Amino acid sequence: MTTHPSFRHVLDELYQVIESRKGGNPRESHTAKLFKKGRNKICKKFGEEAVEVVIAALAETRKDVISESSDTLYHLLVLWAEMGIKPEEVWTELQSRVGTSGIQEKNSRPTED
Repeated sequence: MTTHPSFRHVLDELYQVIESRKGGNPRESHTAKLFKKGRNKICKKFGEEAVEVVIAALAETRKDVISESSDTLYHLLVLWAEMGIKPEEVWTELQSRVGTSGIQEKNSRPTED
């Protein structure tokens, strides 16, 4: 599976906008407000949005799933920016998994004691 170039482009652009909001005025930017509240709040918002995707998929319309998915991706990018994770790092990881079965990939992970 190859990531569609325009999809990557949109996420890369959004990530840059998110990064530019770090240290911004929380009264003027929702993103700046999230950064000011910290990682715990960012994680909470990401989790809430992910749950809303599931709820929409089970009980709402396709359009609702698309909308909630957009919110989830935005909050994931905010989390990445908070943690200093660049989208390219995730794209590289995804690319390394192309052609590998999910079972094979999971079995290759180190086990926890």
